[in-house]
Amino acid sequence: MSSFESVTFFFRQAAERLKLPDGITEMLQWPWRELKVVVPLRRDNGSVEVLHGFRVQHNGARGPYKGGVRFHPNADLDEVRALAALMTWKTAVIDVPFGGAKGAVQCSPGLLSQRELNQLTRTYTQSIAHLLGVTRDIAAPDVGTNAQTMAWMMDAYGRIEGYSPAIVTGKPVELGGSLGREAATGRGVAYGLAEWARLTGYHLPGKRVAIQGSGNVGSWAAWSLRELDCTIVATSDVRGGTFNARGLSVGGLLDHKGTAGAVADFPGGEAITNDELLALDCDILIPAAIENVITVDNVDRIKASVVVEAANHPVSPAADAILFERGATVIPDLLINAGGVVVSYFEWAQNIQQYRWELDRVNDELRKFMNRAVSDIHLRSQHGGLSLRGAAYECAVERVARAVELRGFV
Repeated sequence: MSSFESVTFFFRQAAERLKLPDGITEMLQWPWRELKVVVPLRRDNGSVEVLHGFRVQHNGARGPYKGGVRFHPNADLDEVRALAALMTWKTAVIDVPFGGAKGAVQCSPGLLSQRELNQLTRTYTQSIAHLLGVTRDIAAPDVGTNAQTMAWMMDAYGRIEGYSPAIVTGKPVELGGSLGREAATGRGVAYGLAEWARLTGYHLPGKRVAIQGSGNVGSWAAWSLRELDCTIVATSDVRGGTFNARGLSVGGLLDHKGTAGAVADFPGGEAITNDELLALDCDILIPAAIENVITVDNVDRIKASVVVEAANHPVSPAADAILFERGATVIPDLLINAGGVVVSYFEWAQNIQQYRWELDRVNDELRKFMNRAVSDIHLRSQHGGLSLRGAAYECAVERVARAVELRGFV
């Protein structure tokens, strides 16, 4: 099953439960616009490499398209289409006034110089500029991109349309970025998990947590969950992981990664593989790295009773059904990792108002958004006998379908 088919699988289940007409279901399933572009890049050695880029606008019924831009060698149209659709449902379930989009360039950013990355970003931005706009389509960082990438995108677009800081979010604070944006997804994961625990009576302090991924999301989730007195027993990166049954020193681990570039050889733990991390005897498992890491091939080895999808669609539909049947709780991606787009919304609003929020306000408002959404989805799941994922998709699809109806699209 492809990435887009996975997202569509959950969408069509929700559409069927909501008894949407076939025409509306088809309209909501497919992207409204897809663009493929050629991105020529002159390398530092003088050669020219031709790369391929994409921008998919899935649905804009609830507001401007919103979605990240990733630089990754395996990016393709199906993946971008799936992530754009996921953004449509994510913005709807968290209730920010955006639609869903995603962009990508097929490249290996780690093999490019700063000059090459700058040129690549500007060429890609110029190629999709006619789709972008402060009230049309707003970009953000994703895999392989960061605040500097957004600064280059903002400048490239601004040279065409004039100074437009709200055209991207996740940019440097010095250029209008929001305080708290870097930590937002990871903090949102912790806020959402804490609210779910409160609603269900799940005692969070002391719970053993394994986090696959120690990038931006995984690191901030670890920090935030440690503040909630959870015990972080394992984490990893692309090279492998580290495990300590008594708990890892999060600060020491991240300091070590900053100097050594990896977590596997952290002296405070024993080296493990990413596959071994997923199968650890822990209470809470947080996939915070890549897609499709829990499938029918390894789901029987998952021991955690709670799986928190900090990454985008890390659990396949078949594995999700197996986990639900055996009583495990999966807190789905479109709900639990929405903190990033929430603070992106705050950043966009601050740029339009030309008024900066203090960090405490950003975090307080983020907590409110996450708590409200988790509470709504928990209640819907209880009333309908649904998994949290089923309830989240049902809520999101219902909201987008209502927007389509109210705007008179059909």
